[in-house]
Amino acid sequence: MSLRQFEYALAIAEQGSVTAAAEVLRVAQPSVSQQIRGLERDLGVELFSRTPTGLVPTVAGRAFLREAQIAVSAARRARATARAGADELVGELVVAVQMGLGTRQLPGALGALRRRFPRLEVTVFEEPNPTELERLARGGVIDLGLMAGPCEGGLYDGHHLGDEEFVVVLAAGHPLLAADRVELQELGREPWVRFDHNSALDGVLVDVLRDNGLAPTTVARVSQTATAVRWAAHGLGVTFVPASAVPPGHEHVARPVTPVVSQPVVAAVRPGAGPAETALLEFLRQETWHRSAPGWVTPPSTAGSAPVV
Repeated sequence: MSLRQFEYALAIAEQGSVTAAAEVLRVAQPSVSQQIRGLERDLGVELFSRTPTGLVPTVAGRAFLREAQIAVSAARRARATARAGADELVGELVVAVQMGLGTRQLPGALGALRRRFPRLEVTVFEEPNPTELERLARGGVIDLGLMAGPCEGGLYDGHHLGDEEFVVVLAAGHPLLAADRVELQELGREPWVRFDHNSALDGVLVDVLRDNGLAPTTVARVSQTATAVRWAAHGLGVTFVPASAVPPGHEHVARPVTPVVSQPVVAAVRPGAGPAETALLEFLRQETWHRSAPGWVTPPSTAGSAPVV
């Protein structure tokens, strides 16, 4: 087996066909087919099934592709490290973000990083599920992560960037928008636009409402903070997100809450990080992060929901 075969298999899984994968890889289609057939012979399993919509990974194929991604990412990092010069860096940097964190700060930091290293490729995963984020970290896929809470387990070093305040988003014209801050108790009868089960953001909401004696009525669940904010602004229900996750143009329907809720934002960086990770960390430090004021509270789920890295 070779890394080239791994890359071909990953391309097929992403593109859904050998032809499309060959175009992306800029190689001849017969070469891709031959490499995959050889890989399947070596493994003794079928990696893909043909369906009316294209090629899809089999059960064995999905298991193989998870490990193949780890191997390919590690090889790319090794190449980047070996080819890093004083003023030039090539290769791939993989960043994973706990959903809702750094929505406004990360683009600026990544833009500065690309200007410094224009040949560097950056891949960003916004992962709502802390369990999946932990799996990626333990698999060595992630170079730098943004998360809520401390780094544990010794695989990554944690760097506290600041604190993110949570806000409630209400429908345009909602009476509670007349106040500078919204009392959580006043939200007791509101329907809620929530996030996926087991996501870190939903964990924050569950703990905050529980601690304030509120039982949420769920009208919808979404996987993106921008969707939750837009739906809340249109009157489907209220939602609860980090302040920086409110899309531009929707600030007028967002209000901080009392008691104040915040969570730390931590950059998790692998010990002995290379120049790309070190530079991105510095650019992230230069961004403006909300810092907690006296009396703010951190929801109990914050530390528990952070990946163990």
